[in-house]
Amino acid sequence: MEPQTKLAGGEKFRLIRRFLRGSVHYFVLAIAFACLGMVFNALTPQIIRITVDSILGSEPLELPGFLQGLIPAEQLRANPLDSLWWAAGAVLLAAALRGLSGYGQRVNLSKGSERFVKRIRDDLFGHIQHLSYAWHTAHSTGDMIQRCTSDVDVIRGFVCNQLVEVVRIVFLIVFYLCIMFTMNLRLSIIAAIFIPIVGISSGVFHKKISSRFKVADEAEGELTTCAQENLTGVRVVRAFGRERYEVDRFREKNNKFSMLWIRLGRLLSVYWASGTLLTCTQVMVILVAGVIEAVEGRLSLGSLIAFVSYNEALTWPVRSLGRVLSEMSKAGVSIDRVGYILNAPEETDDADATATEIQGDIIFENVTFRYEEKDVLKDVSFTIPQGSTYAILGGTGSGKSTLIHLLDRLYDLNPEQGRITIGGTDIRKIDRKHLRRNVGLVLQEPFLFSQTIKENIAATRPEATTEEIRTVAGIACVDEAITEFPDGYDTVVGERGVTLSGGQKQRVAIARMLLQGAPVMIFDDSLSAVDAETDTKIRHALREKLDTATVILISHRITTLMQADQILVLDDGKVSDIGTHQELIARPGIYKDIYEIQMSSDDRKLIQEGVMH
Repeated sequence: MEPQTKLAGGEKFRLIRRFLRGSVHYFVLAIAFACLGMVFNALTPQIIRITVDSILGSEPLELPGFLQGLIPAEQLRANPLDSLWWAAGAVLLAAALRGLSGYGQRVNLSKGSERFVKRIRDDLFGHIQHLSYAWHTAHSTGDMIQRCTSDVDVIRGFVCNQLVEVVRIVFLIVFYLCIMFTMNLRLSIIAAIFIPIVGISSGVFHKKISSRFKVADEAEGELTTCAQENLTGVRVVRAFGRERYEVDRFREKNNKFSMLWIRLGRLLSVYWASGTLLTCTQVMVILVAGVIEAVEGRLSLGSLIAFVSYNEALTWPVRSLGRVLSEMSKAGVSIDRVGYILNAPEETDDADATATEIQGDIIFENVTFRYEEKDVLKDVSFTIPQGSTYAILGGTGSGKSTLIHLLDRLYDLNPEQGRITIGGTDIRKIDRKHLRRNVGLVLQEPFLFSQTIKENIAATRPEATTEEIRTVAGIACVDEAITEFPDGYDTVVGERGVTLSGGQKQRVAIARMLLQGAPVMIFDDSLSAVDAETDTKIRHALREKLDTATVILISHRITTLMQADQILVLDDGKVSDIGTHQELIARPGIYKDIYEIQMSSDDRKLIQEGVMH
């Protein structure tokens, strides 16, 4: 994984604003209903104050102007018991209005949050689809999944819950303090003093929480990668008895992950404990000071009860600011991690790239390529004539697969690294999607989706008929094997094709590529898992059906390559030799050495029997 990039505050804001498009009005309505709910909630202490001071007590009755004509003061005092029923009804009405406001808040928040997170997921998945092959090979699948799931959930929780909560809390603090200042100046100043103290203490923890959460979040990515690799490679684990090793490896990463979260939990525990101490101190100070004010006649009993109620209503929101700040730190890290993906450059074509027809000779001219600091290809030049079968042989790491990755533009050459042309046109001047649609590729380890065999074959051309699918499956010598399954072509392939054998997966992948009908077809050691006789049958069928296509064969098996028109031998990233099978075995070299080794096996018997002629 490359170093984590931290986004500037403005970049984070623009990213969030981008995701909020189309759902802002829902959040505005949710905030409006939340604030309205706070207004209705503030009515209850006032009803209690009026009841205690003016109905049960002797204080002048103070009602809003529109209520004074509806509720005469004399009538309320004349019938205290009836007035209590009126007060109870008023409390219930305020609660009902607060409940309706809460309903409006939750409905709009739900609509807004779902639209918000849907946009994030759509943008992330769509962007990942257009990132370069090199980018994907440099990043682990588990970490990417973790960024697209856990980190997205953290961002959603912050924007859709914590951010709305911040606005609600700020409104509540300002609104309640305004009411409290109209009731008693001294007590209000005392209450207001505690708010910045809690805010400052929250800020002290903010930086530490952010850094620790980042480390814990990255450890979660490592843990997810470990689990994903183990589940994907479960057959290898079983075959080599690596269960204990895998369990120990997972346990080590899991212990690290747990310890990091324990450290983070300790820090949060200190924060919450200190916050509780501060809020309890605030309540105690307000209560003591309020009693003194009431005894000295500067505050009525009903006002004291109302003031304490407002102060109590402030304690939890003020403490929640700390929780929101901690969530803000988590969200900041998660936005950085999601932004890292979205800021990764997509594959782009030159401005003058066109969808030119793919035909003509394929020419590699002085191609030099390296992965980071390692040279893979060194001044490689050769020509593949149109319509020919061209074979490539070389040891592991000699650059065989790199050649076809460059031809398919999975990696791009810089101008100083040479060039590759098709029919005289530099492939950098060919639209990337158009090029890949016309260059079929079958890898040694083909990937099959968890769908039916029919859907896997038709992946390159979904509109293909069943007859067309069966035709290409027949050429790939896999039709008979498929029809033997109980569900035939409707057999659901397990994850990564686990339902099929290695040879069957390769042949299904070959059929998928043949259905593409590309004028250039590349077989990157894609017959390695089939026996020599099946290999021969497939190659014979290909020669009969694909006589106009340019075919590139990469293999370690001489019998797969010997019928090619030309054979290129690579050694340590350089062209070691080029020629026909007969030419190469007639002179000393790597090809002849491999031929002598392999022809001492059963392949020689097959040739003698005429199977490979």
